This record gives sequence, C-alpha cells and structure tokens, in this order.
Amino acid sequence: MSTNQITISADVAADPDTVWTAYTSPDHITQWNFASDDWCCPTASNDLRVGGAYSARMEAKDGSFGFDFTAIYDAVDPAKSFTYTMEDGRKVTTTFDPQNDTTRVTTTFDAETQNPVEMQREGWQAILNNFKTHAESL
Repeated sequence: MSTNQITISADVAADPDTVWTAYTSPDHITQWNFASDDWCCPTASNDLRVGGAYSARMEAKDGSFGFDFTAIYDAVDPAKSFTYTMEDGRKVTTTFDPQNDTTRVTTTFDAETQNPVEMQREGWQAILNNFKTHAESL
C-alpha cells in the first residue's frame, strides 16, 4: 500500500454551510463530480455518517468507460471535515475552512500505485475545480 499522500485545494467564494451542502448532497455531486467535460456523474448516493457509504458513478459521456467510486466514512464533522476509506483501503480527508469571504476546501488522499502522482493530482484537482465553479454558481 502506498503511503504517498497528495493534497489539493480550492478557495470557494461561498460560506462553509453552502459549500458543505454542495459537496455532500447527491443532487449537487452529479453536477460537478467529473474531471473533464466529456465525462459525467449520472448517479450519486451519500449516507453521511460514520460507517455510512458514499458512491458516485463516473463515466465517459460516449459510454466508452465508467466506474463506481465507493467509500465508507470513518469520521464526519458537519460543515468542517470528513474522512473516508475507499474500496482499495486508501484514505481521503476533506476539510472546509472559512477564510474571510471564502471557504478553503482541502483534500488529502493516499496515492494509488498504478498512475503517476502528478496525473492523480491533476485529475482530483480538475474535479475540485469543477466543484468550485458549481458551488460559486449557487
């Protein structure tokens, strides 16, 4: 198991409660949870409690590839942070920190070993950038 961790962040021009809701509500997740415009997230579910499951279907719009991203929550502090464990055992922690008129969203995740670290960082950052655009439009 890799112990290499990657951290990404974005400053979102919205209050922490709005950002939390946009990040954790399945109705919102399906609108931003993809790295590029040729991908989509047609379904998502989120049982936001310790032991609860998170699931999001991510797929290419042309149907050529897709996968289910699933995890189980280890810790949840509403509007502040959560930690979950993905199916392969890697951990992810996301925090929501008020910064004057913005909320800084920071995610730290265990890197996987099949793809280069920079590719993983760019993919997760692209998704977070989509989230920022979505949350700021609310």
